[in-house]
Amino acid sequence: MKVLKRVYNFYRDGFRNMEVGRSLWLIILIKLIVLFLILRLFFFKPELGKYKTDRDKADHVIENLTK
Repeated sequence: MKVLKRVYNFYRDGFRNMEVGRSLWLIILIKLIVLFLILRLFFFKPELGKYKTDRDKADHVIENLTK
Protein backbone atom coordinates (compact mmCIF):
# COMPACT_ATOMS: atom_id res chain seq x y z
CA MET A 1 0.00 0.00 0.00
CA LYS A 2 2.88 2.36 0.69
CA VAL A 3 4.15 1.93 -2.85
CA LEU A 4 0.82 2.96 -4.36
CA LYS A 5 0.65 6.00 -2.11
CA ARG A 6 4.19 7.02 -3.07
CA VAL A 7 3.42 6.64 -6.78
CA TYR A 8 0.21 8.67 -6.38
CA ASN A 9 2.05 11.43 -4.48
CA PHE A 10 4.80 11.48 -7.11
CA TYR A 11 2.35 12.09 -9.94
CA ARG A 12 0.18 14.48 -7.93
CA ASP A 13 3.17 16.65 -7.05
CA GLY A 14 4.49 16.48 -10.61
CA PHE A 15 1.22 17.66 -12.13
CA ARG A 16 0.81 20.32 -9.48
CA ASN A 17 4.21 21.86 -10.29
CA MET A 18 3.75 21.91 -14.07
CA GLU A 19 3.31 25.22 -15.85
CA VAL A 20 3.35 24.60 -19.60
CA GLY A 21 2.54 20.94 -19.15
CA ARG A 22 -1.01 21.60 -17.99
CA SER A 23 -1.97 23.33 -21.21
CA LEU A 24 -0.26 20.61 -23.23
CA TRP A 25 -2.16 17.88 -21.36
CA LEU A 26 -5.39 19.80 -21.92
CA ILE A 27 -4.68 19.97 -25.65
CA ILE A 28 -3.88 16.24 -25.72
CA LEU A 29 -7.11 15.35 -23.89
CA ILE A 30 -9.25 17.52 -26.17
CA LYS A 31 -7.55 16.02 -29.21
CA LEU A 32 -8.16 12.46 -28.00
CA ILE A 33 -11.81 13.14 -27.22
CA VAL A 34 -12.42 14.68 -30.64
CA LEU A 35 -10.49 11.90 -32.37
CA PHE A 36 -12.44 9.11 -30.66
CA LEU A 37 -15.78 10.86 -31.23
CA ILE A 38 -15.05 11.21 -34.93
CA LEU A 39 -13.84 7.63 -35.21
CA ARG A 40 -16.93 6.37 -33.38
CA LEU A 41 -19.36 8.36 -35.51
CA PHE A 42 -17.90 7.73 -38.95
CA PHE A 43 -15.93 4.50 -38.83
CA PHE A 44 -17.30 2.24 -36.08
CA LYS A 45 -20.96 2.07 -36.93
CA PRO A 46 -23.02 -0.24 -34.71
CA GLU A 47 -23.84 -2.87 -37.31
CA LEU A 48 -24.35 -5.58 -34.71
CA GLY A 49 -27.23 -3.66 -33.15
CA LYS A 50 -29.64 -4.95 -35.76
CA TYR A 51 -29.12 -8.57 -34.62
CA LYS A 52 -31.07 -9.79 -31.62
CA THR A 53 -29.24 -12.93 -30.53
CA ASP A 54 -25.59 -13.54 -29.86
CA ARG A 55 -25.64 -16.38 -32.37
CA ASP A 56 -26.78 -14.02 -35.16
CA LYS A 57 -24.08 -11.54 -34.20
CA ALA A 58 -21.42 -14.25 -34.20
CA ASP A 59 -22.57 -15.50 -37.61
CA HIS A 60 -22.36 -11.98 -39.02
CA VAL A 61 -18.84 -11.46 -37.65
CA ILE A 62 -17.62 -14.82 -38.94
CA GLU A 63 -19.14 -14.16 -42.35
CA ASN A 64 -17.38 -10.80 -42.64
CA LEU A 65 -14.06 -12.09 -41.36
CA THR A 66 -13.93 -14.89 -43.89
CA LYS A 67 -14.71 -12.76 -46.98
